[in-house]
Amino acid sequence: MAERWELLIIGAGPAGLAAGLYAARSGLKTLIVEANIPGGLLLEAPKIENYPGFPEGIAGQELASRMLRQCQSAGAELRYPEEALELQLGEAKQVKTAEGLYEGEALILAMGTRHRRLGAPGEERLRGRGVSYCALCDGPLFKDRRVAIVGGGNTAASEALYLADIASEVILIHRRPALRAERVLVEALEKRGVKLILNAVVEEIVGEEEVEGLRLRVDGRPMELGVEAIFISVGQEPNSELARSAGVELDEGGYIIVDERQRTNIQGVYAAGDITNRPYKQVGTAVAQGITAALEAYGYIRRPYYYRE
Repeated sequence: MAERWELLIIGAGPAGLAAGLYAARSGLKTLIVEANIPGGLLLEAPKIENYPGFPEGIAGQELASRMLRQCQSAGAELRYPEEALELQLGEAKQVKTAEGLYEGEALILAMGTRHRRLGAPGEERLRGRGVSYCALCDGPLFKDRRVAIVGGGNTAASEALYLADIASEVILIHRRPALRAERVLVEALEKRGVKLILNAVVEEIVGEEEVEGLRLRVDGRPMELGVEAIFISVGQEPNSELARSAGVELDEGGYIIVDERQRTNIQGVYAAGDITNRPYKQVGTAVAQGITAALEAYGYIRRPYYYRE
């Protein structure tokens, strides 16, 4: 028999935790299930400098910890590690995990994203042996060594700055002629002596037992670069396979399509955070979407006359 709740939330990143906080404070009996550790990719951010309220910045792990404590203090139940395996999205919403079956009147999907692979030869073979997707996790293993990071956005720039305190030399590789990162981060890279290689594509990650170097194509010409680690930060892919299998509508990139009220194509099912087709993937926008989804779910559950079609 299914365990009954009013609201079910899948995912405990910023969107899921914000949704859980607002739902619980509204009086909804709320359950969050999370496949890994609460916090999502926020846990990998060395420092968040653009989240309001923290003028000196805050470590991603600390911000995630505070969000978790506040959500639980409000009364939301959180179970992890517990992966959602199957969804049934009829009048009642059911979530099946290896540990049990849960049923709610509404469901919020907040499973976030995962790191996109570079797709270069040698990447999978040397993963964990110099190929990494998390500078905060693996950077200390390469103290006083020469490392490269691939990417051109804010995350790549922030991780390069973090690595600059650890490695002997940090080289940032980007396939375009200019970085996409915020100006303040680009200026910080220059001040910290991070070397840029632009208009560059990684064609192969070289090494027998560990990463020994990269084969690049820079401005159309081949180049070899000796490094002992490569940190890959080239975007994310949505964790939306479960939603797809349950009939939730996705866009061509695999992101869940939502309207301005975070509603999906299935009544009583909402989505929030990086898994949605909203264009901006930030902690602040994820929190805002989680709040919106929770308030909409509250209306759907407690005020059905106004919220149900």
